[in-house]
Amino acid sequence: MHLQLVNKDFYHIAAAKIDVKSKAPNGVSFNVKGTSTHEGPTSASVEAKYADPPTGLSLTQTWTTANVLSTKLELDNNFAKGLKAEALTDFVPSSQKFGAKLNLYYKQPNFNARAFFDVLKGPVANVDAVLGRDGFLVGGEAGYDVQKAAITKYSLAVGYTAAEYSAAITATSSLSVFAASYYHKVNSQAEAGAKATWDSKGSNNVGMEVAGKYRLDPTSFAKAKINDRGIAAFAYNVKLRPGVTVGLGLSLDTQNLNEAAHKVTLPDRRPKRNIN
Repeated sequence: MHLQLVNKDFYHIAAAKIDVKSKAPNGVSFNVKGTSTHEGPTSASVEAKYADPPTGLSLTQTWTTANVLSTKLELDNNFAKGLKAEALTDFVPSSQKFGAKLNLYYKQPNFNARAFFDVLKGPVANVDAVLGRDGFLVGGEAGYDVQKAAITKYSLAVGYTAAEYSAAITATSSLSVFAASYYHKVNSQAEAGAKATWDSKGSNNVGMEVAGKYRLDPTSFAKAKINDRGIAAFAYNVKLRPGVTVGLGLSLDTQNLNEAAHKVTLPDRRPKRNIN
């Protein structure tokens, strides 16, 4: 929740997205996605998926605007309860490049674990796990290069969550980047949060962001945040009718108000749309 409060709904710095879904009578579902970062090129993909719930088997094929053909085969609760296996392949026709990955997900009450294997690169493996108990969360991540027989990265995290607040401390990039975040639901209308980051290999300064959210009425809310560099951001979100939400985003450099370093956007935010 604390990361969503600090990062979400500030439209001028977030990518604009569209997601359209439909489902054919034979059970094959289609999904068209598009993303625009407001500055770079727009990316999009067309996805077709067939699922057989009784066996836990599903097949997904995707074609992107980068001319990448992807195939994903999933087996859910097939080998063991709580275990999901994915086999993914990527093919780029223009360069004849081919990639293959194997992903494993294991989920049990109070415990989640994942393992990602890049079969053709290295091969390399990335493993992470989270253990929860009575509101406390402890997690870790590690990367391993099989060819070099060496650990490439490792991270640790600890957190606590309750009904009205949560807090977390993370150490990433082989325990060189430290972050602390806090979220507090003051009441049904107001929320507050903060995030601090320190890179031990970089500057000695600590990066800080403070954010707040206030629900004006059941259909609209306003958000504001400011960081240690004096960049202030504001957002307003209103739901016009079911399926249509409009948001306004504004960013100000409070240390250089006379310069053209400010941003303002008025996107039309449309949630996922299902067509049957």
